[in-house]
Amino acid sequence: MPVPLAPYPLPPVPFAGPVNGSQSQLVCSGCVNLLVYPVGATSVCCAVCKAVTAVPPPGTEMAQLVCGRCHTLLMYIRGATSVKCSCCHTVNLAMEANQVAQVNCGNCQMLLMYQYGARSVKCAVCQFVTSVGVPRSTMEQKPHS
Repeated sequence: MPVPLAPYPLPPVPFAGPVNGSQSQLVCSGCVNLLVYPVGATSVCCAVCKAVTAVPPPGTEMAQLVCGRCHTLLMYIRGATSVKCSCCHTVNLAMEANQVAQVNCGNCQMLLMYQYGARSVKCAVCQFVTSVGVPRSTMEQKPHS
């Protein structure tokens, strides 16, 4: 009796991008792989995990940050205040450049970055807590004589 042979795999279909050839990219919502898609698409199906990721509307500015726990590169819509990591589920603060301030540690002089408006920041190197400002409500203006 003849043994049935498995069919030969089909050759890969070449990617037929848009006429003008413009492409964009986003991070898969399932497996966090980088997905490349033609501009104008409304969603992208990941070839690895089959998750469907919605494409942000045209003109939406995207930003990136590295997860503070697992160091995965995360993409998010610019202006978001926090981003949940799809790998470890850590909620990361998403601060724009104008929302971050810097100060030298009061103990070891390490340059520290902190969210603008915070009252203090703890050094990750020496654990010293540096005061970074006095809240406006406690400031008093002395009358000029």
